[in-house]
Amino acid sequence: MSLHAYTKTIQATEDPKGMEYRLFAQITGDLMKAQETGKWDSDLADALGRNRQLWHALASDCRHPGNKLPEQLRASIISLSIWVGKHSGAVMRKEESVQDLIDVNRTIMQGLAPQNNSPQSAA
Repeated sequence: MSLHAYTKTIQATEDPKGMEYRLFAQITGDLMKAQETGKWDSDLADALGRNRQLWHALASDCRHPGNKLPEQLRASIISLSIWVGKHSGAVMRKEESVQDLIDVNRTIMQGLAPQNNSPQSAA
């Protein structure tokens, strides 16, 4: 099976929470790699840009009238998106740490992570 066909299959079968989790994991991993190098280079700029795009997409979705999330949660996501944009700029100016963005993404990932509620997981 080609990579393109595999990607299409994943997208067709993956639930939205799973897709969001996967995107957060990929981008957060890239932020962590960029942080480890300690360099302010194109890898960091790319990871920050993709993180901003993800948060912008989430905020745009939360602004959509048909969004079924609770209003307070939507407002919080929009606020976080604004903060991510500002903080990312400060990171590129070497005024702030990448770690704050990593921490926020990890917190969101915990909420998106698949919950294993099977009886075996309680053992």
